[in-house]
Amino acid sequence: MAGDSHVLMDHSMETGVTPAQVKKLPKHLREAQISTERTHLIPEPVKKPRQRYVQKDGKCNVHHGNVQETYRYLSDLFTTLVDLRWRFSLLIFTLVYVINWLFFGFLWWLIALIRGDLVHGDEKDWTPCVENLNSFVSAFLFSIETETTIGYGYRVITERCPEGIILLLVQAILGSIVNAIMVGCMFVKISQPKNRAETLMFSHNAVISVRDNKMCLMFRVGDLRNSHIVEASIRAKLIRSQQTKEGEFIPLNQTDINIGFDTGDDRLFLVSPLIISHEINERSPFWEMSMAQMEKEEFEIVVILEGMVEATGMTCQARSSYLDTEVLWGYRFTPVLSLEKGFYEVDYNNFHEVYQTNTPTCSAKELAVKFRDEPLLPQLPLLSPQPKERTFESLNRLSQQDPLNQEEMEEERDLRGENNGSAAALGELPLADGLPD
Repeated sequence: MAGDSHVLMDHSMETGVTPAQVKKLPKHLREAQISTERTHLIPEPVKKPRQRYVQKDGKCNVHHGNVQETYRYLSDLFTTLVDLRWRFSLLIFTLVYVINWLFFGFLWWLIALIRGDLVHGDEKDWTPCVENLNSFVSAFLFSIETETTIGYGYRVITERCPEGIILLLVQAILGSIVNAIMVGCMFVKISQPKNRAETLMFSHNAVISVRDNKMCLMFRVGDLRNSHIVEASIRAKLIRSQQTKEGEFIPLNQTDINIGFDTGDDRLFLVSPLIISHEINERSPFWEMSMAQMEKEEFEIVVILEGMVEATGMTCQARSSYLDTEVLWGYRFTPVLSLEKGFYEVDYNNFHEVYQTNTPTCSAKELAVKFRDEPLLPQLPLLSPQPKERTFESLNRLSQQDPLNQEEMEEERDLRGENNGSAAALGELPLADGLPD
């Protein structure tokens, strides 16, 4: 029995955990742990979810607090009124008119009270300032009729009331100003191009794969309307906390991501969905990031699409963002454009769809070194909706050739001065996970 216990203990030490320990652990901990060479369990590191800087719908997740200089909002009252929510805008719109009518109604009632029209208004020989104005309610109704130019004809001002004529002029002028401000605010608020941005689409994920022997970061944009965005342009920002060499910590540092500013590719003719590509080169913040390193990084890519609405001529801006977990390494976008009889058709069912493709898991810097040292590397597979058939077949054929034939080919290249290297070095590049069977 003692020998059996000793054997069982040795076996438990080899597996890394005893059966009794497994039973004592909760179920979720038993599934989340991995066995090691020691008797205790080491939990797998879990990556904390990152707080978004910009939501997927374009709203900025930033709140301004402890603003003491609130008077600055009143200095730009028109913009403040436009930026208010609809419930507050309608409330202010109603209150401004009601208060204005009540204020001038009170003034008309006060003039009638001072002149004695409320007491002698029924006498035949008495000429009031405003006929048929005998209470505050009638004064309020007369104020509404005056400012809105309704003119029912029952209550009218007489020529023997100079103070009433002056008040009528003041109310007409101030009423026009109030109408201009409030109607202007409502018109600008209604015609804001924010709703136009709802029909501008961004892909749910960004992808990284190889294009023309260069590692590229790509995402897709599209416009659902037939009326196009004029002078459309797009730009991208990398949001990532950074620490300088002097030890200064910069939270949410913004870095430009070049998506064709120097070549003009950032200017879009957005008639059909387009794939926006960022070439990962020496100036790219992803230049030295491999697939494994990118999984450990915490960053956010904010993309901004701007242009003028064709129908109104107003500037429209649509925004979206991609977290580090939404950037897929080794994928491409599924094509959505097809040629029909007499027109091109866009299938938006595949707008967000991606498929796997053979992609090196090394960084773009390492890939560029490989291509520089071995210039005869074969071309990577082209975009195809059936990626299972697209592999490095040319590389496999090179590796399976007869060594004698390869030596003859190399000698022939030497004679023609074309021997620049061997393509077999591409096999040394680590690739992303293989295509699904």
